[in-house]
Amino acid sequence: MELRAGQVAVVTGAASGIGLAMARRFAADGLKVVLADVEQGALDKAAALLRDDGAEVHARVVDVGERQQVLDLAESAYETYGAVHVLCNNAGVGSGAEGRMWEHEPNDWQWAFAVNVWGVFHGVQAFVPRMIKSGQPGHVVNTSSGDGGIAPLPTASVYAVTKAAVVTLTESLYAHLKAEHARVGASVLFPGPHMLRTGLWESHRNRPVRYAKERPRRTPYRSLDQWETAMKAAGREVEFTPVEEVADLVVEGIRADRFWLLPESERSDAQIRARAQSMLDRVNPSYLESFILD
Repeated sequence: MELRAGQVAVVTGAASGIGLAMARRFAADGLKVVLADVEQGALDKAAALLRDDGAEVHARVVDVGERQQVLDLAESAYETYGAVHVLCNNAGVGSGAEGRMWEHEPNDWQWAFAVNVWGVFHGVQAFVPRMIKSGQPGHVVNTSSGDGGIAPLPTASVYAVTKAAVVTLTESLYAHLKAEHARVGASVLFPGPHMLRTGLWESHRNRPVRYAKERPRRTPYRSLDQWETAMKAAGREVEFTPVEEVADLVVEGIRADRFWLLPESERSDAQIRARAQSMLDRVNPSYLESFILD
């Protein structure tokens, strides 16, 4: 798909991290941007930042786990700009590591699925039929994670399970768009290849009351800074991928109509091969053993 000035991009989870980086990159290419985020203060700052850079911006507070709010977002975007060409279902939360997967409270699972999975589907249902009907070129980017789509991360099982679901959801979307002969493409994004400085570690700050925890959080690290400090104290080097590189990957992928938005990485490639080989050989997943904790 050719990205041109005047087109419209919708980004959820747009107030910080990857979402903000994508919005800024689209705006730099002349696209009008619709920013959606659950956090009002951060959203206002992000919108002001883009406007200061000369971007045309429409911002709206949205909890993507609530279907009606996403439908209202679509209605607002089309009322404001008359079209949507790019949809980035990027909003996500991390529920933290709460021990074994069976020790997680039901609300941990429900909240993660509401945002990470239902949020993506709500975006698809709210926007894609209109994008198809317009007859214009379009593209949908759904944000997954290497923790779920490449090599499952048992220490963050709730998050990993939801992100694995996003991969299959996007594969199904791709197939259905092809079956409709739509001019709309689809991609699944795996940010990386290293850690990213986003607000994911502090997702709990926006956790809705309806998904409140019943007991104190057991997550060993309550912020990315705490985790980074602990890793350095243990003598482990921490590498970070700038969110701007992820945004560049997304734009390049849309232009190339590329489904797998996966940065080159020997580590990721090795994990993909190990997982696939385990399935082909019908053997136990030895690639998970490095994550098994006593």
